[in-house]
Amino acid sequence: MSDISDLAGLIEGLNGAQVLCIGDVMLDRYVSGSVERISPEAPIPVLRIESERTMLGGVGNVAANIQALNGGGRFIATVGDDSAGREVEHLLKDLSNVQPNLVTMINRPTTLKTRFVGGAQQLMRADTENTDPLDDDIRQNIQANATADIAAHGALVLSDYGKGVLSTATLKVIIEAAKKARVPVIVDPKGNDYTRYAGASIVTPNKKELSEATNLPAGTDDEVIKACRQLITSCSIGGVLATRSADGMTLVLKDQDPIHLTAEAREVFDVSGAGDTVVATLALAIASGANWTQAATLANTAAGIVVGKSGTATVSSDELSHALHAQDLDAAGAKVATLDQATTLVTQWRNRGYSVGFTNGCFDLLHPGHISLLSQSKQACDRLVIGLNSDASVKRLKGDSRPVQTEASRAAVLGALGAVDLVVIFGEDTPINLIEKLRPDVLVKGADYTIDTVVGADIVQSYGGKIVLAKLEDGHSTTNTIKRLSTS
Repeated sequence: MSDISDLAGLIEGLNGAQVLCIGDVMLDRYVSGSVERISPEAPIPVLRIESERTMLGGVGNVAANIQALNGGGRFIATVGDDSAGREVEHLLKDLSNVQPNLVTMINRPTTLKTRFVGGAQQLMRADTENTDPLDDDIRQNIQANATADIAAHGALVLSDYGKGVLSTATLKVIIEAAKKARVPVIVDPKGNDYTRYAGASIVTPNKKELSEATNLPAGTDDEVIKACRQLITSCSIGGVLATRSADGMTLVLKDQDPIHLTAEAREVFDVSGAGDTVVATLALAIASGANWTQAATLANTAAGIVVGKSGTATVSSDELSHALHAQDLDAAGAKVATLDQATTLVTQWRNRGYSVGFTNGCFDLLHPGHISLLSQSKQACDRLVIGLNSDASVKRLKGDSRPVQTEASRAAVLGALGAVDLVVIFGEDTPINLIEKLRPDVLVKGADYTIDTVVGADIVQSYGGKIVLAKLEDGHSTTNTIKRLSTS
């Protein structure tokens, strides 16, 4: 398999991977509206408020990204006994896979960042916070909860926003416990003293933070590598993933060659929370068994998606998978879509009066039998959607020697065919979920099936759809083709 195919397969492995998140949680509030005049009282814009929304920030956004990627775990943080804290608790209830352990502080406010936005322009940010050290009893509570939970997780995220949760003493206790349990530690750092993170597996500073922490320039590739290596040796850290905005990311691990990852963002709209997406994706990938290079590549792709969104946003596993395939496909890949995108497009087709057909398969080595099936499928409808088995599902169905071609390659070949209007890659063993969501008017399979044995036939027939059994071309089989190639 190609690197992209390997990574796409890893996304399925994120499901259910467990990450423990500890750090500073905050509430991000966005007050949005329009600006049409300047105040007569002072030379400032007047914002006419049209909407307000709140999101989890800090380590809360890390947890939200883990949920969006179908991961899970536990979450340890502090909130104040106030309305913002209760809103944080409410938002955490939506994260069904992440179990919160919030310590409520009586005389300390929940960190609240209120952003005032006019159109697409952020006008001002107002912060409510207290960055004093935590009381000893609260600090000991956090340490006790953390050390009790670590061993049940595949990775630990320490999200340090300098709000007091991750004191030097707390960091030392937690990192030592993680090392004892052999759980990798990913730190989103704050401040200039990275000796506080000694023993961590990896830290993820941006280029400004990297420069300030080392007193070294961090502009060019060589400068970034030098600064990263200094952090590793002087602070006893296992590695550094430096995030570099438009220059992508650089991964430097102890005793390994550095790796530069090109930025994937096509259009940057808002960088708020992008660092949270990076550490969440990185940690979840590591927890699921990926190596650091694979995990960093997934994190880089996720960052490229999230900066194109407004506000403190998350990235779904579908979005991540689609973005990876987009990197590996040519123009024919424009026909490749996520299930959500396909559902929207199918609705648009139906609104225009088009009938929608569906067939599925591995389509590993495309042969005349495939072409005949696709041609007959297209003749039965106006728009044809192909459900394409992912590499992981082909391997489960056909054995370890399959597929011969990666899912990206197979999707590109299908997308280049005039009979095909859309390709949706699915990781399950059957396309039943796609059929339920897309509700095709016509479901096509080969004549070696009977209507009773076609997966999804009962669903399609229940709403008046049609089942078509396409005539098979004799003598054509991917399995037989592979056998002939292996014996020739």
